[in-house]
Amino acid sequence: MCESMLETASVLSRLEKTGILTRDQARDLGLVGLCARASGIAVDVRADHPFGIFQYFPVFKHTLLGGDVFARTYMRYVEIKQSINFILEQLDHFPQEGNLKQEPGQLAADQLTVALVEGWRGEIAHIAITDGQGQLRRYKIKDPSFHNWYGLALAVRNNAISDFPLCNKSFNLSYSGHDL
Repeated sequence: MCESMLETASVLSRLEKTGILTRDQARDLGLVGLCARASGIAVDVRADHPFGIFQYFPVFKHTLLGGDVFARTYMRYVEIKQSINFILEQLDHFPQEGNLKQEPGQLAADQLTVALVEGWRGEIAHIAITDGQGQLRRYKIKDPSFHNWYGLALAVRNNAISDFPLCNKSFNLSYSGHDL
């Protein structure tokens, strides 16, 4: 289904060369996730900072150079296929027995911790600060949309108003920053 859509002339005429964000613009703005990869920036937390399962089953970063709505659409298609294959591969090797959960330990006192996760929009940063008793004092989550909103603002410039919905949905940003 997706293949036929992405090969249809009328679809291509609307998506190609619409909402272009160049590699340099994406880099200068610090774009993350799919939006960055669709503009040629090879950045993915799972590959750049592998942890857990990604230490043993690497994720390969795919990029496109177009930086347009088509590139962002096609990247989403490629990454959905990659995710499905990854899940199926993991299910084939999933242990049938044993305790798979691990209880968390006590948090260390007076610590600052930063953790990165690749979400479906891109890099999600979790920042935690503990107090002297090892209790959470502050916790902040930074949504990938925080980086990518400026990319959308640049991508819609010099396009027709009718192109805005295509550009907007190709970035698929969070309006609230809380729907991770």
